[in-house]
Amino acid sequence: MVTIQETELKERGLLAVRTAQKLGQPILISEVHKMDTINPLSFFNSGRERYLGERFYWKDPSEEVVLIGLGISKQIQSDQATDRFFHVEEEWKKFLKDSLIFNPYIENGLGPVMFGGFSFDPLKVKTPLWSKYADSLFHVPKYMLTIVEGQTYLTTNIVCTPNDDYTLFEKVISERVQLLTSLEHEFDINPAKLLQMKEISPLQWKQSVDDVVEDLKTGSLKKVVLARELRLFFDNHVKADVILENLYNQQRNSFIFVFESNGDCFLGATPERLVKKQGKDVFSTCLAGSIKRGKTEEEDNILGQTLLNDQKNLNEHGFVVEMIKEALEESCEEIILPDRPQLLKIRDIQHLYTPVIGKCQKDASLLLLVERLHPTPALGGLPKQEAVEKIRQVEELDRGFYAAPLGWVDYRGNGEFSVSIRSGLIQGKEASLFAGCGVVANSDSESEYLETSLKFRPMLRALGGN
Repeated sequence: MVTIQETELKERGLLAVRTAQKLGQPILISEVHKMDTINPLSFFNSGRERYLGERFYWKDPSEEVVLIGLGISKQIQSDQATDRFFHVEEEWKKFLKDSLIFNPYIENGLGPVMFGGFSFDPLKVKTPLWSKYADSLFHVPKYMLTIVEGQTYLTTNIVCTPNDDYTLFEKVISERVQLLTSLEHEFDINPAKLLQMKEISPLQWKQSVDDVVEDLKTGSLKKVVLARELRLFFDNHVKADVILENLYNQQRNSFIFVFESNGDCFLGATPERLVKKQGKDVFSTCLAGSIKRGKTEEEDNILGQTLLNDQKNLNEHGFVVEMIKEALEESCEEIILPDRPQLLKIRDIQHLYTPVIGKCQKDASLLLLVERLHPTPALGGLPKQEAVEKIRQVEELDRGFYAAPLGWVDYRGNGEFSVSIRSGLIQGKEASLFAGCGVVANSDSESEYLETSLKFRPMLRALGGN
């Protein structure tokens, strides 16, 4: 383990105290150290006692970037429905202003990073299900492990107020030493046993699909995505650590995320990127249209070819491609888009997939891109606003963060957001899983019901079901 120089933080701490007193306001001091290899799951687990409810985990499919945050040095939250993306951006800029950042490295995801997301629809009536999550919620962690292309870094973020003195940094040094020492301990966690599963209003959901199909035949709506909930009951408190390890072992080729808030935990393994920004380079994903995996390679290939030639799924996919292209054109000087979709195969499902690459203009922030892209037709429908209003009207489920943007932004404006599907919300001895499907004019409610059952499977397996 690389030893972090305590004298560095002491000297920087004194500078932070003087700066906070001079400005008469709290300021952020952030420092980054390169470390020997640290197991990311061990780092997440090490925060179970001291930082329970204040942790996050993020891994992209290629494991190019892994982020784990422990503790909260700053929370940015709002239940403001209008201009929520702009509001978060302004709060983030305000927090970073006058900050002292000691980061000699050029890699993304180092130094101050805010991690979190937005609810699917802030105008939907909130239910107790999502009471622990504001409609916009981001955490800036106290300690963050970043693994970028195999290199390991530790960021320490401290907010220093005009009333603080040097002892604040003595406490941080002691806490950080304890944290790094605790990584060597083995954690024995007994998984909670699944006792019961309850589908929430399945007949009513099918009726909603039938009703929307009728609306699609006569109105201007082309597609509406309807989601439903599966509630699970366990013999003991469900530990995020156990589920995270299961997801890591079972869905390694997906974005894997955990986001704790006030005792609840939202987590999942999603195949879908919303948008990634690296400097001027922007990457997005069109993912719509799905079919199950085959039991043999031959059956899998036949199913894949069936999907590639299925007109309903191709039409649905085309809607997403066109919308993402239009959304990015507002902010990009150049867009590269393949002519035809390809297959993205994950453990239980294969999807139609089209990658999108763009060169964005100078003033295009990541959160602006997120705002323009959310929700894609794969999660909302078409036309966008009309589809969201229909979902608000007919869907019983309070989606909360399900199917919404979740990800991270660093202080240089780089970052990535996924679409948080294949996900679940852990609440003590219970959990809710969420799944949806695209309803079009020729949809059949029974087929759509079976499709959502298939989409429950990755999270259900991670939680100990079949």
